[in-house]
Amino acid sequence: MPRIDHARLLDDLRTLRSFGACGTGVVRQAFSPIDLEARRWLAGRMREAGLAATIDGVGNVVGRSRNPGPALLVGSHSDTQPNGGWLDGAMGVIYAIELARAFRDDPATRDLALDAVAWQDEEGTYFSFLGSRSFCGDAPADALDRAASIDGKSLRAAMDEAGLSGTIPLRLEPGRHVAYLEAHIEQGGRLEAEGKRIGIVTDIVGIREFTVTFSGRQNHAGTTPMPIRRDAGAALIRFAGELDARFRGLAGPNSVWTVGRVQFFPGAPSIIPGRAEMIVQMRDPENARLERFGAALRALAEETNRAGPVAAAIAEPDDPSEPSAMDAGLQRHLEAAAEARAPGQWISMPSGAGHDAQIMARFLPSAMLFVPSIGGVSHDFSEDTAAADIALGCQVLADAAASILKAARGR
Repeated sequence: MPRIDHARLLDDLRTLRSFGACGTGVVRQAFSPIDLEARRWLAGRMREAGLAATIDGVGNVVGRSRNPGPALLVGSHSDTQPNGGWLDGAMGVIYAIELARAFRDDPATRDLALDAVAWQDEEGTYFSFLGSRSFCGDAPADALDRAASIDGKSLRAAMDEAGLSGTIPLRLEPGRHVAYLEAHIEQGGRLEAEGKRIGIVTDIVGIREFTVTFSGRQNHAGTTPMPIRRDAGAALIRFAGELDARFRGLAGPNSVWTVGRVQFFPGAPSIIPGRAEMIVQMRDPENARLERFGAALRALAEETNRAGPVAAAIAEPDDPSEPSAMDAGLQRHLEAAAEARAPGQWISMPSGAGHDAQIMARFLPSAMLFVPSIGGVSHDFSEDTAAADIALGCQVLADAAASILKAARGR
């Protein structure tokens, strides 16, 4: 099996961390100058690994093996959250480059085809999963035309400023790839809590996100008697409490939901809110359960409207993220590699976060590997993983990748 170079792996991870370093974290949002600089560096590292590397029309960095297929595509994303950690996405990209080098250096795998990729804008600064969706032909032009950052900058403008206008986005080549593999930090605390070092992902959750707006009557907080108030803020609070209770009755073992943003308008202590807004997000690996959550939300809004005196209106998600099952055969390759390298120190588990693998799974057999997040923390400057776990995860992925490609050659 190909042998990864632990020191080389960690050195590249730390170098990538320097692009946008901010204390212990990283700020490297999609299409920012530092993101583009990092992508050029990644392309260079891919070329040094023997791959033919290209930055395509949406900013994906794709390193293509010069060997004939069947090929395995390996990677993740290199953009970050506004205040992100140094491993989220980045680790999987450097894993892919290290695998390419390890395969090149081992006579037993030198002739196998392994392609590496750093996807663009998985984090949704402009358009969630932009890179993987574009690569699979799943990013409609009209949606890209409408896409913009939170500060109103359009995706098209960002691409123009990045010098990508006129550069053709790369597409999944029919018949070339047998599968897609992605490694990632867990971003949660299950592995750490169970004392395990490797997670083999069974499913990636689907996500539904609704905006609920409450319309009442703005008025004076001191002179308006309680019986005649139409307090949108109070209605929101009651609604959120009741919704939580109903969701608990519907929840499965991997269900989660969050009221992540609440706003009262005009938001002054002496004014009864005339309007209030909440965003509720729910995640589950079962689509049917997500549908039941959505139905419960709508039913509660209807009850609120019948009861009055405040009205509730729901904005439905226009681009829901669907649950995605990882390929069972690929999971077996990962399980065998994990058991060989870390006997009894791995588990099968769902992913509670979204990943490019859920996009790729609609077009290629796909699988994911997790390594532990210290304290279960991610999307934060304190995000970290033990160096020994980073190295182990890469070796397990390399073993599985070689096994998958050799099996494909045998077919």
